[in-house]
Amino acid sequence: MRVAFVGKGGAGKSSLAGTFARVLGAAGQRVLALDSDPMPGLAFSLGVAQRDAGLPDEAVEEYDDGGRRRYRLRDGLTGTGAIEKYAVRGPDGVYLLQLGKARGPRWDNTRQHFGFQQVIDDLPGDGWHVVGDLPGGTRQPFLTWGRYAQTFLVVVEPTPASMLTGRRLAKLATTASAPAVMVVANKVSDPADAMRVAERTGLPLLGAVPHDPALYRADQCGRAVLDHDPDGPTAGAVRSLVAALRRRTEPA
Repeated sequence: MRVAFVGKGGAGKSSLAGTFARVLGAAGQRVLALDSDPMPGLAFSLGVAQRDAGLPDEAVEEYDDGGRRRYRLRDGLTGTGAIEKYAVRGPDGVYLLQLGKARGPRWDNTRQHFGFQQVIDDLPGDGWHVVGDLPGGTRQPFLTWGRYAQTFLVVVEPTPASMLTGRRLAKLATTASAPAVMVVANKVSDPADAMRVAERTGLPLLGAVPHDPALYRADQCGRAVLDHDPDGPTAGAVRSLVAALRRRTEPA
């Protein structure tokens, strides 16, 4: 299963992506969580100690490309090798690899950016699940950071702005000939909210996650919701999402 979560900033995609990855990991699956969002979030929802470190400088080398300065993984380091060497192991056995946040006097992460792109193009093969948290908004996720995905889950709240973003993402997916794209209605207070999200975005509904005060409290504590409230509404809903996606994507 290779899944990428995308949506409007603040819609809750990082919380759902991290919980989704841990549900798979708790079931004994090998899971790689990829954080390509420059804003922090996925590490918290995985329950990994706060970090925003991407690939270290030693993993990426500069080279000359016809007079143009370029970057790539250092000689002899593959994408899979970078995961084995630099990914952090978190709760439920989930491995986390981050793009890393922009840093330095010019707020730059160019080296890590190109190295991370190579990792995406050389991910582990059979036996691994990949769950990615993509940058918020509509910056063409289907051809860049999410190109590894077999399924895109667009996380949408039942608000006009979030539903408009979901609709725009649905149109981009059609233009990019993206693989399976579905919507997850998040923070819903009424079953009608989920149906409205599906209708407004035009995307098939995989499932809904209820509004959950425990998620807000977990965020305040800097804890993963699975650690804060492992049997609560969010945890149960995400387990249902995992089961629903398996029924859709895995052979009978």
